[in-house]
Amino acid sequence: MASAVERTDELVREYLLYREFTSTLKALDAEMKADKEKGCRVDKIVEHLQHLVQAFDLNGLREYWSYLDRRLFRRLEDTYRHTVNKLKTSLYRYYLVHTVQSNRIEKTQEFFQKLALELQNQPEWKEWFVLPYIPNPDQNQVFATYFSKQWAETFLVSLHNFLSVLFQCMPVPVLLSFDEEVQRRCQLQEENEALWQKLFAMQAEPRTKKEEEMIHHKLPYYVQNMDRLGDSELDLMSSQRTSSPMPSQTKAGSFLSMLLPQSKKLPVKGSMHSTPLQQSQTPASSGKKDSINNQAAKGKDGTAVRDGKISSSTTADLSTGQQRQKKVQDLERDPGMVQQRQRKVLDYGKERKELLSKQTAQGVEKKTEGSSAEIDIPSSPEMPIDQLDSPSKLEKCRLDGGSEQPFIVLSQEEYAEHHSSIMHCRVDCSGRRVASLDVDGVVKVWTFNPTMQTKATIMSKSQLISLEWATKPDRLLLLGSGVGTVRLYDTDAKKSLYELTIDESYPRILSLACSPDGTSFVCSSAAPSIKLATVPDIGEKGVNLVPGNLLLWDTKTMKQQHQFSLDPEPIAINCTAFSHNGNLLVSGAADGIIRLFDMQRYDCAMSWQAHSGEVYSVEFSYDENSVYSIGEDGKFIQWNIHKSGVKVSECAVQSDAIGPFVLSGYSGYKQVQVPHGRLFAFDSEGHCVLTCSSTGGIIHKLTNTERAMEPCLSLGGHRAPVVTVDWCTAMDCGTCLTASMDGRIKLTTLLAHKP
Repeated sequence: MASAVERTDELVREYLLYREFTSTLKALDAEMKADKEKGCRVDKIVEHLQHLVQAFDLNGLREYWSYLDRRLFRRLEDTYRHTVNKLKTSLYRYYLVHTVQSNRIEKTQEFFQKLALELQNQPEWKEWFVLPYIPNPDQNQVFATYFSKQWAETFLVSLHNFLSVLFQCMPVPVLLSFDEEVQRRCQLQEENEALWQKLFAMQAEPRTKKEEEMIHHKLPYYVQNMDRLGDSELDLMSSQRTSSPMPSQTKAGSFLSMLLPQSKKLPVKGSMHSTPLQQSQTPASSGKKDSINNQAAKGKDGTAVRDGKISSSTTADLSTGQQRQKKVQDLERDPGMVQQRQRKVLDYGKERKELLSKQTAQGVEKKTEGSSAEIDIPSSPEMPIDQLDSPSKLEKCRLDGGSEQPFIVLSQEEYAEHHSSIMHCRVDCSGRRVASLDVDGVVKVWTFNPTMQTKATIMSKSQLISLEWATKPDRLLLLGSGVGTVRLYDTDAKKSLYELTIDESYPRILSLACSPDGTSFVCSSAAPSIKLATVPDIGEKGVNLVPGNLLLWDTKTMKQQHQFSLDPEPIAINCTAFSHNGNLLVSGAADGIIRLFDMQRYDCAMSWQAHSGEVYSVEFSYDENSVYSIGEDGKFIQWNIHKSGVKVSECAVQSDAIGPFVLSGYSGYKQVQVPHGRLFAFDSEGHCVLTCSSTGGIIHKLTNTERAMEPCLSLGGHRAPVVTVDWCTAMDCGTCLTASMDGRIKLTTLLAHKP
């Protein structure tokens, strides 16, 4: 309901602006700032109650609870009045426990002085009037339970759940129900599309089976039964073919007559598909062994009659074949031979599957040695394309040196619509849409709830190299190109709303960041890279050591508002990030300098040399008292924003977390890519950080020690190096996005593990 209220408030504000009801809009903004229901957000209400308790504001606590009782609780049935009274009693006890634990005995006495008349007739408060006069109430049998941490957490969770159910069950106005109906309709449309796709897939299965049944090549008997024969039977059949004399042209003609039709029907890639075809034909051919032998014998006889000759050698061949067949049948009756043959058939099938898998992975390259049982997988940072996933990766709870696991992996899904390496992958602020960009300049907009589905595909004549979601409304997407243009794209209408040219002298749009209120965005552009003969920014360090600028643009008018000063000289800005209120902007540049801008005065408040190489990624901390950065020098550093250049913590990260990212394969194939998107992302509470690695994302727990972070959970699931990450915290379950060089994006759903 909270999201519906917030969206409806935005719609009302937009309507008032459209009608130019400015006085009404000002009154609405003033009342929204003083909203005691906090936009129907339960977490904000509970947080406000905790703030009043921690501030020892007894009058404010009573007034706020009276407001909730008048506004919400009185609408309930009488059966719930007992629950409301219990929550009120627990809230007052929570306040008293806090006063005692803080050694504010005067606040404890003040509580009983003000509420003595109200509480003295209630039996549950009879024993609490002695609380201010007990030396150690936390050790008393009556009060020990209420001084435990478990009781406080249980009370807060119960209050949160009660308010959540209350907001969901209370009647809503038509305007809010309209938003709910729109969401339900969108969900039904998505489910309908998923069912249609399932129906088409079910209809296509019988058609595919019919086509497979129609493709039936007539192969010789010894080829059709190759999978079923043991070594002894192969020797018998080969001796049957070689021991018979071949002087007559009739026998040679009959043998060629069986092979020629087959060679005409075989497809061009017969060497790659002949063995699976034999597998599909083996059951049918094995059930009709005698009939095929008879047909082969009749074919030979028919050929001899047409030529006017019935040679004695042909009759001898038939009798010899019958004797050979009798020996094979005798061998099949022997149990020991049958078991031996079954073992050889299994070994042969295993070796053949390994050979086929090698041929499929290597393409044209073939190997004759099929006796190896397993394929060795290298563990170097240059991961080959054919590295296999291990199911134990998702079950891995701890890493070397890690502490207790903070999250539980609920599921992991894969988005595989891209066909080249990913550059950027970002989820919008509502947690409903994901935008991903690959090195080919193709943008995919997709959803993952309830099902993974592509909503829009964006391609441009000019290569796209950066993207960022607009905050309000969250359906808009900012796209930066390599020719100095920025597009504002509507993902719902699937069309471009605006396209502006930044600066022709700085054509590469390296970074985009939208302010939290959605009214403006910053854009960093740079001159062409140092190596003009290669693709920009692919596979070379230091290509961004070129001039650049940082501009502020208005989102609605698409006009430039300000150009920031980049002292000591203009340089390419690799990454930017806003604070939660939009008052500060942090940027990381190619010269290794971090700059902090005051967005109210539009000037650089401070700057310092952060890394010996380029700064790849910067983010504000959860409390926004510091800034985290990752640079080309392989260091993850926390900086104090109140003291310029002062490090809070520093640690070295693994080489596969910062790049250059290398994807190697067979025949000397190698692809190298330098970082473009975010290299780390924080969880909702700022206690953990997600980074890249060669096999998937790694979650680290932030510490106050010099080491700064400790690895605690490996997400895994990737066959290629992960080049960018993102962490969606808009929903109840955190969702991690990890994108790799093979175009795969893993979406891992996590549940916070609270001991």
